[in-house]
Amino acid sequence: MKMSITGHHVEVTDALRTYVEKRMTRIVRHFDHLIDAHFVLSVEKKLRHKAEATLKTRGNDIHASAEDGNMYAAIDALADKLDGLVRKRKEKDTDHHVQEGRSARH
Repeated sequence: MKMSITGHHVEVTDALRTYVEKRMTRIVRHFDHLIDAHFVLSVEKKLRHKAEATLKTRGNDIHASAEDGNMYAAIDALADKLDGLVRKRKEKDTDHHVQEGRSARH
C-alpha cells in the first residue's frame, strides 16, 4: 500500500509521520485491500488541528476527517473513524446471505 502524508500550515515531522503509520497498522489489519492512503494534516487559527484521510480501495474511496485541539488527538480520532468505516465496508463486501440460503435448502 502506498501512503502519503502532507501538511497544510504545519510541518510533517518524523514523529508525526511515525505516529500516523503506527495508527494505520490497525486499519490495514482489518482491511488489507487498500491501494493508496493520503493524509492531510493541517492547523487552522493555531487552535484547531485537523487530520483528513482518503483511502482508495477497489471500487470506492473512504474519506474521513477529525478535529481537535491537539494534532495527536486528531490523528487518534481519525484512526477510530477510519477503523469503523473500513470494518463497515468489509462487512458490506462479504455476502452474509449465502450461508442462510444454504441452510434453508438442507
